Amino acid sequence: MQGLTASEAQARLKAEGFNELPRTGQRTIVGLMLEVLREPMLLLLLAGGAIYFILGDLGEALLLLVLASISIVITIVQEARTERVLESLRDLTSPRALVIRAGERIRIPGREVVRGDLIVLSEGDRVAADASVVQCDDLLLDESLLTGESVPVRKQASPALEQPRAPHAGGDDQPFVFSGTLVVRGSGVAEVLSTGIRSEIGKIGQSLSALVTETPRLQQQTTRLVTMFAIASAIVIALTVLLYGIYRGGWLEGVLAGIALGMSMLPEEFPVVLTVFLAMGAWRISQARVLTRRASAIESLGAATVLCTDKTGTLTENRMTVARLVLPGGAQYTPGAAARPEPGFDPLIETGVLACVPEPFDPMEKALHSLGPGTATGRRLVQSYGLRHDLLAMSNVWRGNGDECVVAAKGAPEAIGSLCGMSAEELSELRARVDALAREGLRVLGVARATCAETSLPETQRGFAFRFCGLTGFADPLRPEVEGAVAECRSAGIRVVMITGDYPATASAIATRAGLDPERVLTGADVDGTADAELARAARGQTVFARIAPAQKLRIVSALKGAGEIVAMTGDGVNDAPSLKAAHIGIAMGGRGTDVAREASSIVLLDDDFGSIVKAIRLGRRIYDNLRKAMSFILAVHVPIAGLALLPLLTGMPLLFGPVHIAFLEMIIDPVCSLVFEAETEERDVMRRPPRAPDEPLLPRSLLVWSALQGGLALALTGGMMVTANTYGMPENEVRALTFFSLVLVIVSLIFVNRSFSTSLLEAFTRPNRTLAVIVVFVTAVLALSLAWPPAAELFRFGPLHADDLAITVAAAVVSLVLLELSKYPLRHRWPARAP
Repeated sequence: MQGLTASEAQARLKAEGFNELPRTGQRTIVGLMLEVLREPMLLLLLAGGAIYFILGDLGEALLLLVLASISIVITIVQEARTERVLESLRDLTSPRALVIRAGERIRIPGREVVRGDLIVLSEGDRVAADASVVQCDDLLLDESLLTGESVPVRKQASPALEQPRAPHAGGDDQPFVFSGTLVVRGSGVAEVLSTGIRSEIGKIGQSLSALVTETPRLQQQTTRLVTMFAIASAIVIALTVLLYGIYRGGWLEGVLAGIALGMSMLPEEFPVVLTVFLAMGAWRISQARVLTRRASAIESLGAATVLCTDKTGTLTENRMTVARLVLPGGAQYTPGAAARPEPGFDPLIETGVLACVPEPFDPMEKALHSLGPGTATGRRLVQSYGLRHDLLAMSNVWRGNGDECVVAAKGAPEAIGSLCGMSAEELSELRARVDALAREGLRVLGVARATCAETSLPETQRGFAFRFCGLTGFADPLRPEVEGAVAECRSAGIRVVMITGDYPATASAIATRAGLDPERVLTGADVDGTADAELARAARGQTVFARIAPAQKLRIVSALKGAGEIVAMTGDGVNDAPSLKAAHIGIAMGGRGTDVAREASSIVLLDDDFGSIVKAIRLGRRIYDNLRKAMSFILAVHVPIAGLALLPLLTGMPLLFGPVHIAFLEMIIDPVCSLVFEAETEERDVMRRPPRAPDEPLLPRSLLVWSALQGGLALALTGGMMVTANTYGMPENEVRALTFFSLVLVIVSLIFVNRSFSTSLLEAFTRPNRTLAVIVVFVTAVLALSLAWPPAAELFRFGPLHADDLAITVAAAVVSLVLLELSKYPLRHRWPARAP
């Protein structure tokens, strides 16, 4: 075999490009910055800072701009870290290839393989491109990345005169190998048919570009919310200008007061809270070795109603273990269930190991070796008989210390039965046992043994007098964490749907062991004959999908989305990539997943731990709960701030609060929302309640009413105190100090009120949160400093407060706390599903 010449290869490389997937989706640091800065929430925050700067309020402007910069940096650092890790994963999976060029074997980078190259395939090699087998010897490949099937498939050489066939993965005795698949046994030579985007992996990667990723619902809802508040602020500005102009005659002063009041009402904390919560959430989940390529996906995962999962490599470990041994008489042994097998199973184990190659890549042979380590010690392999199309069995001849050789054979049970000369009745009994094992999802091999002299070896395996040793059943074991993770998903109201390319019996058995309790199994043929509505209904039930092609997997995901479900999809293979991108949340396995799958997903599990999905769901729900607490707090706090700013206009009192007071209040609100509520631990029932409705707004009516109740009570207490103090002739500076102290302490009480909707007041005080303790100490110290230190008192324009005045401010906070805590009890029964 000569292969291409160097000049021919270079010409084709120049004409057709490198053998790699395009990296158009790669995000640079500059690209990440532009992407972050395009977020409408962050743009509003920066615009607010710019407006304050133009108005001359440098303190407020700098405060907003610093917070915006911190949020940008956190997001960019997290996203850049994720991209670097993904790039390193891409490099690890880039194979090198041994090719024949001008009659010589040379090893080159996989990206330099071109169409027409002859690639040499050996055990342990990852195929560099799609190719047609021209020569092979007992060649088996693992094509699970394309088909989802964990069992290797046999390959045969393509006859020269045969009519061309369309390449497709899966199935035995095909003459095609595919990029990214793994050679587990044998060797061969294949001629490259297609590279890069023209390969099967490349075609699936190209199809991803036609799928549009939806804008996260949280981002859509927050944008609408801020727009609503912007409109409300515009109305308040107009109202303030009219009141000033009509009642006080100062139209210009009214315009400035209206702008200040409107800006105080704008929820500039919303973008800070949203950005910081998601960025911190991405950081927290990364500690569990889960990367988030899109931070908003964590929150979306917390809202997932359906989790579609692949079987191979996701629910299972994608490795074979010996699950059952069956002797000719019917006696069975399950490795792992008992301490050790009875002595009668020793010949079956020994023969099974001797029927394997000494250093196997085949997962079944690895499993047999692990069951009987050291069996071949002291023996010498004399000859091997490989699989043939007319006899699906292989045999090894071993020479020991004596003159007699041991012949060990394994293969398809019926082929082994034929070698052993079984009668029709014995073959029928054998098939019944094999069928019973297959219904448990096991792959079954027959094992036989013979003896002979080394000098009289026959030409084929049929020349030996084999004796049947028994059956060996193999299974791809379930990941140890899967059963508990599935149970937790079900308790959280999340339906887990298994979609696999494997056989129905295997899929059903794995689903049962995982706790999915399937009531029926639908195959790819069933899916093709089912309408989308019926398909969605089937997926909502206890259904397992088997023998599913990539296009059918995508159709199942699309049908669920069309039925209003929030769909999360897990997978690791190229065949999973379209459905990973089409799902609301794509979750790829980072350890053994393909580049295409990782780049189509929004979340990557670095340790391939299915249990990490549950951690991410738990964190997503915690983030959303805490986000609602922060939003409720923001709305509640803005009511008394805006009300106290508007009240002097209605009563004729002088304006009490200036920019320094508003800036101080913002210094409390922003850290509280961004840090205190973000650090709140999860609610006790976070994984025992159903997912929120997909169309439920971020701030439902119940939460708006709850915020209005808090803000109204705070305004009534502080506003009433301000009016009363002014009526009794208290000096303006003392009224300002009394009102401001009362407002700050009431705001602190609202922090405790909003920490949890479902727990008691005692737990609100005892629940650990170091950030809250720091904030309370900071607020107390600044308030004390503003009274005790004359320069600070002058800055805030505070008059002296006596002990009875301070007692009144504390009483206002206590009254607010007690009344709001008491109001939770009837509200819990009225709005149990919508409580924050």
